[in-house]
Amino acid sequence: MDLTAIVIVIGAVVAIVAVAAVSDRIAVAAPLSLVVVGIGLSFLPGLPKIEVDPEWILAGALPPLLYATAVRMPAHDFRRDFKAIAGLAVLLVVLTTVCSGLLFDTLLPGLGLASALALGAIISPTDAVAATSVGKRLGLPSRLLTILEGEGLVNDASSLVLLSSAVAATTVTVHLWKVGVDFVYAVVVAVAVGLVIGYLNVRVRSTLKDPVLGTAVSFIVPFLAWVPATELGASGVLAAVVTGLVTGHQGPGLLPARDRLAETVNWETVAFLLESGIFLLMGLQLKTLVDADDAAGLSPVQAVWIGLAAAAVAVVLRMMFVAPLVGVLRRDAARAVSAKPELEKMQSRVADPELLGRISPRRVEHIGQRVTRLLADIDFLVAEGFGWRGGVVLAWSGMRGVVTVAAAESLPDDTPYRPQLVLIAFVVAGTTLLAQGLTLPRVIRVLKISGDDVAADRAEYHDLLADLTGTAQAILDDPDLCLPDGSPYSAAVLDRARQEALGRSGAAVPDEENADPREQYRQLMLQLLAAERARLLAVRSAGSYTSRTLTRAQRSMDLMEATLQQIPDLAEPG
Repeated sequence: MDLTAIVIVIGAVVAIVAVAAVSDRIAVAAPLSLVVVGIGLSFLPGLPKIEVDPEWILAGALPPLLYATAVRMPAHDFRRDFKAIAGLAVLLVVLTTVCSGLLFDTLLPGLGLASALALGAIISPTDAVAATSVGKRLGLPSRLLTILEGEGLVNDASSLVLLSSAVAATTVTVHLWKVGVDFVYAVVVAVAVGLVIGYLNVRVRSTLKDPVLGTAVSFIVPFLAWVPATELGASGVLAAVVTGLVTGHQGPGLLPARDRLAETVNWETVAFLLESGIFLLMGLQLKTLVDADDAAGLSPVQAVWIGLAAAAVAVVLRMMFVAPLVGVLRRDAARAVSAKPELEKMQSRVADPELLGRISPRRVEHIGQRVTRLLADIDFLVAEGFGWRGGVVLAWSGMRGVVTVAAAESLPDDTPYRPQLVLIAFVVAGTTLLAQGLTLPRVIRVLKISGDDVAADRAEYHDLLADLTGTAQAILDDPDLCLPDGSPYSAAVLDRARQEALGRSGAAVPDEENADPREQYRQLMLQLLAAERARLLAVRSAGSYTSRTLTRAQRSMDLMEATLQQIPDLAEPG
């Protein structure tokens, strides 16, 4: 490998870590700082020309980044706000593509409507990394962060599908109905591929006993979803997202705690380096883009003005779209509340013993679970209501990012005004990223948006622990409780486990010198944790608790389980 390339990579990693550390001290989102630093470095004399094949970003960095985000996103939160996410990620993308395309067609004579729409599709998707970085730092409500992250997961797929249709229209006649059919096909096939790969991923990794092996497999999973979906003409990006959602939802029930803890740490590091690297790269490319315009005999100034106009159009369109969206969400919440009494009556009828004589027990259980979930959804909408303040933040969080620049660089070489189009895309991304990203903290503070209710979360967490402790107590009170070999547990171990279940004091182990009680305790606690985990998954499926409460409890159980699983290793010599 070229020594210069190695030095550049090392310098980039050092710069990323340094900028991230400084950004944390000055309370600025790291992606914003990295773009600014990259722009400044791009004009340093002697810096090599920065050119990266866009496929390295679109096919190399984007699938794992979106997969890592999707794994962390609770599936039931995604489901509850699917209408808002789909509206922003599909309808708003289409609206922005069309309106921006008409603008470009007007301002760039000779470009052609198809190429103009292609550029419109390029600037339409938002990059939620910067928005969520600011939001998490300033304590935005979890529901608002979920919508922003969900939009960022899906809108890249929407825009790239539209981009491919628009590029195809530059060479052949493409009818509107065909674009719609292609879009539906790309989504349906991508979802199907993502479901299959996600299911196989969890099942295969559950058979591996080494966390290192499981993590190694997880690194190729996004590409295992991306490749077949792309080969089938579907959205590889969406397939990677669906795979991540399936993995994140099914993982706690099938993958060992050690595997998930190790995977989380490793993926956080990978995602940090990828995210930071592409934002730094975005800034470093500015000088190269300006030089390309000069070489083509085009005016960079004109491109900047068109980019600023397109950025303004994109921001205004988002505001106009979010306003009625917030109204729809509030209307849906009001309708749900009005339906709650009827659902509560249905819930009481499901519990009626006479119903079992007319409907199978399995059907009754299914209806009861469905009604319980609907009631939990209503409680969620009431507790985490979405008002105009949240709408303002949502509207002002439409920053574009490096995917916009990479998609522009993927335009065919014979596209009219190609160097200028790439610079326009950069101006839109850079303007929205810096202008909105740097002012978003002030918008949040001026609006005085309150974050999650800490006291309510604490009370809910204690309620969940009481529920899980009840499950453990039922196991301990079972007279048939015994070791795997059929022998009974000692009274001391049962008492210790009972204290542990009641006190929830952590994963401490008894200090007896006798190895038999120690092993008994380990096995009993693992059995209790398995029962508690099953209960946790059941209440998660019912939606009875918020995702942040469930995540907190799950992580506590994972840490305890991982510690207990390490006990035999500590006892082995060497």
